Amino acid sequence: MQLDLNGLLDELAERIAEKLRENQAGTPKKSRLLSIEDAAEYIGRTKVGMNHLIAAGKIPVVRADRRVMLDVRDLDHWIERNKVA
Repeated sequence: MQLDLNGLLDELAERIAEKLRENQAGTPKKSRLLSIEDAAEYIGRTKVGMNHLIAAGKIPVVRADRRVMLDVRDLDHWIERNKVA
């Protein structure tokens, strides 16, 4: 029985790629800018609650055309400012 090394390597590479895709499917993107919905989830608020924070000027936004996005760093800063000892 002759060993098909190239076929074996191709099969192994495909299985590794499949496992990596499976692992990344549940991993959120590491984007610095988040939509209002994603930002609300990030800080544990509802979309309506996030809109209230934005309207009150408590969290700055990034506006690009008609889109409103929030910087993860600003969200982290908001979390730190609102911690109670």
